[in-house]
Amino acid sequence: MSEPRIRKLDEDVVNKIAAGEVIQRPANAIKEMLENSLDASSSFIQVSVKAGGLKLIQIQDNGCGIQKDDMPLLCERFTTSKLEKFEDLSNMLTYGFRGEALASITHVAHVLVTTRTADSKCAYKAAYRDGKIVAANPGQAAEARPCAGNHGTLISVEDLFYNMPSRKKALKSPSEEYSRIADVMNKYAIHNAGVAVTLKKHGEAMADLKTTPAATVIDNISTVYGPSVARELLFLSCEDAKLGFKMSGYISNANYSVKKLNFILFINHRLVDSANIRKSLESVYTNYLPKNSHPFIYMSIEITPSSVDVNVHPTKHEVFFLHEDLIIEALQKCLEDKLLGCNSSRTYYTQALLPTHITSASSDIVNSNKKSTVSGDKSQYAYQMVRTDCREMKLDAFLRPSSLEPTQRKSVSDDPANQNSPTEMDTSGCTPAENEGLSAKRPREVDKLQGHASVDHVNMKKRRRHKPVHLTSILYLQQRIKDHQHTELIELFRNYKFVGCVDQTRALVQYSVSEVYSCLFHLSVLSWQTKLYLIDVSRVSKELFYQLLIYDFANFGILKLSTGAPITDLSLMILNNPESGWTEDDGSKETLAKYIEEFLTSKAEMLKDYYSLEINEAGEMLSLPLLLDSYTPNLDNLPRLLLKLATEVSWDAEQECFESFSRELSSFYAVQYDPYLVDSSNNDVSNTQSDQESLQKHKPWRWITEHVIFPAFRTELIPPRQMAEDGSVLQIADLHDLYKVFERC
Repeated sequence: MSEPRIRKLDEDVVNKIAAGEVIQRPANAIKEMLENSLDASSSFIQVSVKAGGLKLIQIQDNGCGIQKDDMPLLCERFTTSKLEKFEDLSNMLTYGFRGEALASITHVAHVLVTTRTADSKCAYKAAYRDGKIVAANPGQAAEARPCAGNHGTLISVEDLFYNMPSRKKALKSPSEEYSRIADVMNKYAIHNAGVAVTLKKHGEAMADLKTTPAATVIDNISTVYGPSVARELLFLSCEDAKLGFKMSGYISNANYSVKKLNFILFINHRLVDSANIRKSLESVYTNYLPKNSHPFIYMSIEITPSSVDVNVHPTKHEVFFLHEDLIIEALQKCLEDKLLGCNSSRTYYTQALLPTHITSASSDIVNSNKKSTVSGDKSQYAYQMVRTDCREMKLDAFLRPSSLEPTQRKSVSDDPANQNSPTEMDTSGCTPAENEGLSAKRPREVDKLQGHASVDHVNMKKRRRHKPVHLTSILYLQQRIKDHQHTELIELFRNYKFVGCVDQTRALVQYSVSEVYSCLFHLSVLSWQTKLYLIDVSRVSKELFYQLLIYDFANFGILKLSTGAPITDLSLMILNNPESGWTEDDGSKETLAKYIEEFLTSKAEMLKDYYSLEINEAGEMLSLPLLLDSYTPNLDNLPRLLLKLATEVSWDAEQECFESFSRELSSFYAVQYDPYLVDSSNNDVSNTQSDQESLQKHKPWRWITEHVIFPAFRTELIPPRQMAEDGSVLQIADLHDLYKVFERC
């Protein structure tokens, strides 16, 4: 075997290696082009993405544009308008400087650039491959061609990483890549107040991010992270002429905390990450926030350009600067002083404390104590003998309730309260198979509960799936739900006692958990801890309906609308609503509404077969899937659902299609606040005969929550782990601790 020789790499190999370092994923490409738009003094930037940026990235701005004579050099490596000699790096005030970004993109994608300067009579368009200008179409010259266009630049990047299959396979799913893109866009939108930034998925009318030129930093933070963050922010600033830096930003006060740190750092207006600054600032919050809680920090630091080295990372994700330790110390002191000054008033929130899981060993001890009584047993304290339910007349009722088998699934129609329903059918003369079929297809008249349309009739069904589903994508989604289950939350939802409704979207439940511990003479003591939990019915019901859509896939009953709902008219209703995000650039509303109708009508066969969602040839929706007996979603939200189904669902891939469709449909079915919803406990309801008849037909929302939604939580829901962290379940009281407080009084 001959010894290896040193050889010079081919220029194409060198360029592709360099491109792989600069453009690691779609978010890096968007970050580079976004910075170019900001360097061009743009006041409007719009980004459109398809398939997480792998199929298409479009970025349009209204900046200064590119001269026609410069277009042949635009995408060559190390060609830039921002740097002439190496010494200029010490006084760099722009984002870009190396001239590698666009060149790197052209080596891993197909790039089309359309640009127009302020003094140009028309725009010019050019295509680029491997850093060179090429012919846009066969038979044309490899040059920039005149065309119509707005002032500024439009860059289209198609088929990213088409020639790097290993890199493309290593990337996350399109939804994960899109979330990374959104994170970059959100941070730049916050920092660049005064620039209108828009981000949306290609072909969709509604934008996921939209800021206005008149918006402030606080306004943009509220748009991105919500008003709950914006109202808890404090303005922070400091300056040190000796160290040559000044800082300004917004930090959360001691009342705000989340499970994950939100840290946004700009140094000389460049988005970077500094582990030293991040850790030092977060350490200040340890004295103010609960354990494992984190703040929100947005900070913009301006340092003398000669003290900053920006050329230390291929993606410019990091920078080095002089006097780092002294600057960090000054930032810490400024943050500490600010938090001390706002500490006169604090708001405390309870954490989500979950019930303790009872082990099998503990159960054996409990059972042995039930069978035998030991004379030396420790007496129970008073707080352990408090009766917490007026219907439970014996102390035996406070013992551990019998657990339900995870596979035992019961419908609401099995409730004794529904046995005298007028829909009951005599099936005594039927065989077991016929009886089951009647139960699965039993018709029932259901009147209007809410919304504009009404439900004509419902084909009932058992919770047992009568048609097997063998689709790999559905089986995978079912298994993923099981893999992410939270054991303690399952125990809570299986064994809770319903207390009452706080409002339409929140309810209280009580849960008792036993704790077994040893004492003297090897005796075991059983202690019951009774706790009160606040349940976010809206969030939990959304997860419930998603799981029902996955587990009962292609086996739904039918909610038939009394009259067909015209999709075009409903689409126009939501497009006329400002929350749809419609702009004139999206086209006419009538055209979009017609497109939604034609698109959903083309999917009618699949929707009817899999989801019992029927659409006729006239473009009218005739039915919806029945997910829970005695429950009808708010039909006022039907226009929003149609828009979401046409724009938010990933129709290209099977698994992503079923998952995103089920998510959007579950949002529609989820319990939501409705000021017009009927409640018989409301004293304002009149006592006229018509109103009384209406109340007999329409179940009040409190009844629906207690007798429909929460029984479904008990038998159908598999709580995911994230539910323990997002505030869906909050412990707000513990009988043991309350007794200690009252005992002192």
